[in-house]
Amino acid sequence: MAGMKITSWSAGWVAGVLAASSLSAAEPSLTLYNQQFAVVREQVALSVAQGVSDVAFSQITAHVEPESVVLRDASGQAALTVLEQNYRNDPVSQDLLLQYFEGKTIDFEVADGDGKKRMVSGKIVRAPYVAHTQAMQRYNQQYRLSQMDRAYNYGGGSNTPIIEVDGKLRFSLPGLPLFPALSDDSILKPTLQWKLSSDREIKMPLELSYVSGGFNWSADYNLVLPEKGGTLTLTGWVTMDNQSGRSFKDASIKLMAGDVKKIQNDNSRYEGRPVAMPFGQAVGVDSNRVTEKSFDEYHLYTLPRKTDLLDRETKQVEFVNVSGVQSDLVYIYHGLKFDQDRYRGRDQESIRNDRAFGTQANKKVWVYREFENTEDNHLGIPLPKGRVRFYRQDSDGRLEFIGENEIDHSPAKEKVKIYTGDAFDLVGDRQRTDYKQKDDTLTESFKITVRNRKKETAQIRVVETLYRWPSWEMVESSDTYKKVDSNTVEYLTQLEPDAEKVITYTVKYSW
Repeated sequence: MAGMKITSWSAGWVAGVLAASSLSAAEPSLTLYNQQFAVVREQVALSVAQGVSDVAFSQITAHVEPESVVLRDASGQAALTVLEQNYRNDPVSQDLLLQYFEGKTIDFEVADGDGKKRMVSGKIVRAPYVAHTQAMQRYNQQYRLSQMDRAYNYGGGSNTPIIEVDGKLRFSLPGLPLFPALSDDSILKPTLQWKLSSDREIKMPLELSYVSGGFNWSADYNLVLPEKGGTLTLTGWVTMDNQSGRSFKDASIKLMAGDVKKIQNDNSRYEGRPVAMPFGQAVGVDSNRVTEKSFDEYHLYTLPRKTDLLDRETKQVEFVNVSGVQSDLVYIYHGLKFDQDRYRGRDQESIRNDRAFGTQANKKVWVYREFENTEDNHLGIPLPKGRVRFYRQDSDGRLEFIGENEIDHSPAKEKVKIYTGDAFDLVGDRQRTDYKQKDDTLTESFKITVRNRKKETAQIRVVETLYRWPSWEMVESSDTYKKVDSNTVEYLTQLEPDAEKVITYTVKYSW
């Protein structure tokens, strides 16, 4: 990670995309989506005879989507057709074998108190119920609930086995069950079975691709500020998580960002929020850092080197580390506050005519940190959605945590605004001073007060939302304001230490 410091960026990104023909069986390729799934691609060595042959492959993840599997000869040398594909995900377990041998007699190994072992024969009258987990994951919620109810109620509220030993029933296993040898159709791990047709014998690896759940990636940022001032150092990490049930060695890994449409059931294994990532151009090529490129309507980050991504492992890679980023501290007072429960389910006209609507006041002054994502500000790079943590250096040189929040996908050349908390020494107040409603008009007056109890000057943006109706007119205002959008105005005030500012205005709505 030490070689991934970014000090400059070039106009072109290194693509880092490997052609399928250049991969070997030991070098899988992964594209992770931050919607909790991934695309797995690898070259697999299968024994495919001329004509029709049966082939099995068990080196897949535990969360593969069987319908997404693509097996092909990427070289195009053979006319390969998949006649049938079967997906088996019922690996052998003790409970599954007990169920398989239900009604039959098997041997149990019993350990006596002196450490000696003896054999006891027992008939499996009832085996523990094994729920069809794949069906529960794939089909509707009602089916899942019925399966869970059946698992619980199987045997009158108990899921314990019943074994007959010497003519007597017992609700437990008498010892370690010893099963006959496995049949040819038993499996030890999730397996794909194909019936293939080929016009010739295939000796070179085939390309296998599929979509799998159990993967995810996210971005995290640490922003460090000096003791005084707003010049910050920004470090960004990508965190990859593999819970797929399979480890990947020496894998080429890419991270996809964009609004990728993915149909998900209510009980999907990889529910996630869609992500949008419009990226800009950036500058500096460094073979030791993460690179990015446009791909269709989306964007890809490519890790600079192959890496291991083991099952149940979380791996982090630094993708940006820049210093000298100029930022501004912004204080915003937005005094309007709604009681959401009070107005839930009411129509717009009813809410508009409610005399108390919008008269509650927020007392807090919000604190934001803003910076321009531009090359002139040592950035100009696409920042994926993620959590941002702020630290400031104390007078003793130690870093103190001062807040965190999340940013959305932030393209280059755009301003990044991050809410970090509420100001301690800045106070706001908002009061309605007049209210008049007549026929198809309504007039309201407000008084906004902001106070600065800090030891230094503070600039506060006072934001007012004209919320009652789209058609409004500012009848009177004590200060100059800026119209931000169709129903928002903003006042900018500079407060000296221990100073107070009062802003009044009257607005008229008509319909």
